[in-house]
Amino acid sequence: MPCLFGCLALASPRVALFLLWLFGGSYLTRAFDSHWGFVVIGFFCLPLTTLAFAYAENTLSHGGPLTPLGWLVVGLAVAADLGLLGSGGRSAQRYRQRGD
Repeated sequence: MPCLFGCLALASPRVALFLLWLFGGSYLTRAFDSHWGFVVIGFFCLPLTTLAFAYAENTLSHGGPLTPLGWLVVGLAVAADLGLLGSGGRSAQRYRQRGD
């Protein structure tokens, strides 16, 4: 089941984040220490990074400080989110150029 959720998170991270909030119990609360502003901003701006941080905080660090592997996972998620944002902007620009 975790592998299925991981594939869903990569395919559509906002849906995975919503399902995690709905059915995940205190998974997001433990990761963000009830700072729901970060979760809401992450949902709209960097959803894959939000999921990666929750995973790194809950699974890789076991309640302690974030491990170097956890920071690596978060860094890769930031790069993926920024890449998706950049490719969406380029795609929209190409679409506008074809429409002229």
